[in-house]
This record gives sequence, C-alpha cells and structure tokens, in this order.
Amino acid sequence: MKTAFITGITGQDGYYLSKLLLEKGYIVHGTIRRSSSINTSRIDDLISEFQPQEKLILHYSDLLDSASIFNLINYIQPDEIYNLAAQSHVSVSFQNPIFTTQTGTLGSLSILEAIRRSKKEIKFYQASSSEMFGGAAKVKLNEQSILDPKSPYAVSKVFAHHMTKVYRDSYSLFSTNGILFNHESPHRGETFVTRKITKAVGRIYHGLQKKLTLGNLNASRDWGFAGDYTEAMWMMLQQKSPDDFVIATGETHTVEEFAQHAFSYVGLDYKKYIQTDKKYFRPNEVDYLLGDYEKAQKLLGWRPKTTFLQLVEMMVESDLNNAKREEILFN
Repeated sequence: MKTAFITGITGQDGYYLSKLLLEKGYIVHGTIRRSSSINTSRIDDLISEFQPQEKLILHYSDLLDSASIFNLINYIQPDEIYNLAAQSHVSVSFQNPIFTTQTGTLGSLSILEAIRRSKKEIKFYQASSSEMFGGAAKVKLNEQSILDPKSPYAVSKVFAHHMTKVYRDSYSLFSTNGILFNHESPHRGETFVTRKITKAVGRIYHGLQKKLTLGNLNASRDWGFAGDYTEAMWMMLQQKSPDDFVIATGETHTVEEFAQHAFSYVGLDYKKYIQTDKKYFRPNEVDYLLGDYEKAQKLLGWRPKTTFLQLVEMMVESDLNNAKREEILFN
C-alpha cells in the first residue's frame, strides 16, 4: 500500500488528486493551514468516507515553516509527494507579491531539501504553471518553450520549476514538473474567472443577480478539466524516470467564448448581462496560452477526456444547483 503526501489538499486539485489516490488504495496525508474558520469544505465528503478508516490524515502545517515540513515528511515517510500548495490567484499575486513569492519558492525548496535528506526514495511532483510562458506570442507551447513570466505568481513558479530540475540533476531525485495549463471544475475557487462566470449564470438565472463584471474578455486560455489533469500528475510519478510534461487540451478559447457558452446553456444572451471594468485587468496581461501535450500523450498515454463544452456545462449545472439552494434559503 502506497502513501502519498499532498500539500494544498483543500484546493481544487487537492480534492481531485486525493480522491483519485484514495480510490487507488493509497493512504493520503495532506496539509491544511490553521485558521479561525474550517477550510476543508472541498474535501469534507472524502473526510467523512476515508478518515474513519485512517486512510485520509490531515496535518496542520505551513509551507513557510521548513522545520514543520521536514518533520512531517520524516514522520510520514511517503512514497510520493505532490506539492500543490500556493497562492495561485495571479491578480492577487500583484497585490501580495511577497507572500506569493515566498510560498511558491521556499515551500518547494523545503520539500526538496527534506527529500534529499531522507533515507527513503521519494518521488516528487511540482505543480508548475502555463503562466510561466508569458503568452506573448500566439504559438503552441511545449516543454522546450521559453519561459517569460509576467506576474509574481509566475516568477515564483519558474523558480520552483528550475529548482526541481536542479535537484533532479544534482542529486538524482525523482522530481518532476507538471506544466499544467488552466484547469477548471465545479470546485474551482469563486474568484477565478471561469467560476465567477458560472456562478453568475446560476444566480442570474434564478433572479439573485442582475449583472456580471469582468476584466479582459479577449484573454485566451487553454482550459481543461481538473479531474483529467490530476490523473496526469499521478501518471508522471508512475514512470521509470522523472521528466517534465505539459498538460493541456491543445485548444484555446477566450473569456468571452466561455461566457457565451455558459449563458447560452440556460438560454440567455451573455451580452445583456456582462459589463467590463478596468480594475479587473492585470497590470501585465497574459493574452494567449495554448498547450501542446504531445509528449504526455506519447510517454504517459495521457490525453484530455473532457471537452471544453462539457467542462462549461458541468460547471454551469453545478452552479445552477448552488443558486437554487441559495434561492430557497433567501426566500
């Protein structure tokens, strides 16, 4: 029976990855940050099912506390570590650049150091990001494409990405980077643009909201389903040798297209409800991201299972149900 350690287990990716690993028979350990409010809502169903069996174990920890991370890894003795924790909202990273950078850099370095000092062979997955590419040109991006970060978040990811490779090459660690393009789901945070759109669709349809304010409607992204992408994470750590992989769909769509499909799913014209405000524009915009997952398909046997339209409809359906419950409580 394998043991996995996941940082950021309470996030969107943490939910789908821990669910996958638990279903595969893993014992899963995860970190949560101590706060005045309970922040495990995404994984509450997993806690109910697997915690009584001692297959899902949560620990209070913080990536900025290197001693805590070292002690946890030494205590758990995991077979696999997935570093998913980060301040992952790009716009927020401009407002909180120090915290974003510290979490993204010191966190990954603390884990790598702990693995290097461990007597056990531990496989490590680092969550890299398509934001590292910068999106200046309208080209398909792969593992060899130039990195040109345009936000504090992206810069921190570039550091962690390179450090993962340094530890792999210097100490022969099984450390791999998953360069994931945008991936969404009903568990996406409500401040991210896709979820902001689908939540608004649900609330507008049920008469709880009248307008939706967005930023750059022309920003183009390669959007996939988070459940598909976390499966790719696991597949990377099942290989004989560590490597880096782009995970994407090979399609790109604008924010406006996403909104159009989301509103049309419930028979509404998005143009009647959407307005833009420059305060939601980034200081340094990433205009276009499109991934090439050919290497992952060839070496991992991975390809996306969920289409763009299926993703949009899945998210709208979920937020329609959420809005319906809100409407009942409101009335």
